[in-house]
Amino acid sequence: MKVKNFMILGGDNRNIELARLLYEDGYHVSISHIEGLNFKESDIIIGPLPFSKDNKTVNAPFHTNEILIEIILENIKKDQLLIAGKIEDEHRLKAKDYGIDIVDYFDREELQVLNAIPTVEGAIKLAIENSSITLHSSNVLILGFGRIGKVLAKMLYGLGANVHIAARKHSDIAWIKNLKYNPIYIDKLDEYINNMNFIFNTIPFLILTKDKLKHLHKNTLIIDLASQPGGVDFKEADKLGINVIHALGLPGKYAPVTAAKIIKETIYNIIEERGI
Repeated sequence: MKVKNFMILGGDNRNIELARLLYEDGYHVSISHIEGLNFKESDIIIGPLPFSKDNKTVNAPFHTNEILIEIILENIKKDQLLIAGKIEDEHRLKAKDYGIDIVDYFDREELQVLNAIPTVEGAIKLAIENSSITLHSSNVLILGFGRIGKVLAKMLYGLGANVHIAARKHSDIAWIKNLKYNPIYIDKLDEYINNMNFIFNTIPFLILTKDKLKHLHKNTLIIDLASQPGGVDFKEADKLGINVIHALGLPGKYAPVTAAKIIKETIYNIIEERGI
């Protein structure tokens, strides 16, 4: 099959920019909230990131009506390819039952690595906008040393922050030392956390519990970058008067053009690998 027609299904500003980029590359592109849900002429249907926020409907903030995932799966033909981000296992299994070819571009390492950059820049922007002190010379704690944690540490270090990184693995602690950051074992957090001006969490499970939050100064700013439900006891933080921002979807909010380029290149890689 030679790909000629794309359909952009739902999504935020990233998907609007993606449609423009694909059009500029010479493809015919339809956008679901403008042209309805006619899949017949589309070779590839590109869904949003995340594919769904409620596990029932497609993430489509620009649509006036809800788009049920079940309806999507019922209408896609077996010779079409559905590509989206953060697809739940339930929907992968349903797609398989319908005989639909479905690919999750968020599973791709190249997207994850490159997507960390606009995520980190958005997080730093939030930190600057929501604090009365500079990041320079501040004590900054990053929870986790994955893709986002690595990029975030590098950028904050470049801004002159005193970067502390908490991790579990001995190998991560070794790398943190090697890169001249301040290493902290996760189980030793209580000894350091009360001296932090900013905390950036990248760990996708509860890490800043009620007991941990009690050690914080009330003027500490927490930016949680972890997916739902996040890594902070938000109710307890609110009771303690600690400012917490659960910063989700930062690439789409602060750098939709860059984010769209990353998604486009990832989709092209998927197409090439499949020999389409």
